[in-house]
Amino acid sequence: MSTNTSVVTEFILEGFSHLAGLQSLLFSLFLTVYLLTTAGNLLIVVLVSADSALQSPMYFFLRILSALEIGYTSVTIPLLLHHLLTGQRHIPLSGCALQMFFFLFFGATECCLLAAMAYDRYAAICEPLRYPLLLSHRMCLQLAGSAWACGAMVGLGHTSFIFSLPFCGPNVIPHFFCEIQPILQLVCGDTSFSEMQIILAAALLILCPFGLILGSYGRILATIFRIPSAAGRCKAFSTCSSHLVVVSLFYSTGIFIYIRPKASYDPATDPLLSLFYAVVTPILNPIIYSLRNTDVKAALKRTIQKMRAAEI
Repeated sequence: MSTNTSVVTEFILEGFSHLAGLQSLLFSLFLTVYLLTTAGNLLIVVLVSADSALQSPMYFFLRILSALEIGYTSVTIPLLLHHLLTGQRHIPLSGCALQMFFFLFFGATECCLLAAMAYDRYAAICEPLRYPLLLSHRMCLQLAGSAWACGAMVGLGHTSFIFSLPFCGPNVIPHFFCEIQPILQLVCGDTSFSEMQIILAAALLILCPFGLILGSYGRILATIFRIPSAAGRCKAFSTCSSHLVVVSLFYSTGIFIYIRPKASYDPATDPLLSLFYAVVTPILNPIIYSLRNTDVKAALKRTIQKMRAAEI
């Protein structure tokens, strides 16, 4: 018995093609967001690298976080801009796999890095006398290296697994980039077992670091509440408030998107949710850390003063 199927060699990213009259406006909007995201995060990388007052472990991790955000948005937005400008929405199978790998790589690395940053805040507030020992430069390198390694393994594992599944049509992805859930919709045959494996792996990746973060902040809050003065409590909490905001934004959307069956995927609303963690969150991070951090604002002020002095 013959079957009328063909092997898929390319996908079509539907993206925002249904908003035909808004392509130019969307192009301008996403280009502006991308430039601001890159400039804001690059500014933090440069400030932390150049300013001697920003050499603590917290800023070591912040510099890596900002570099991750640049990579995170660069995986999706430039291709989206190309599609909006040209109307050509095709992407080869290999290109889709590559985009998925790097998106998962940067996302999983950030997931682990946020846990390392929570440990840094725990050590600074709960173990101040042992802080230089607990967060030595060698330990910071090990934590960062472990986060990068975890991201690489997650990206390679998920991507190789998903693209080993059969695709025989249709080939239209109801999304603006190669995301796991919409691609699973295009796999031939019963994918329930594969879907369960992906959900369990995602749950392990997301919930384990998230559990470490919750544990760290449980200890942090217990320590803060034991501080006798209100001013002391506010000062201690202010050192981790920015990180808490970033964690809330990142994990809330990540948990909702990845830890659920593909049947619940909604092509009308899910791409908008993906916009939040793939586009909006990266541009918010430098704003959150610069507006709520006096050290970063002071470093920026010193840099501006040096530039003005050099002009004179």
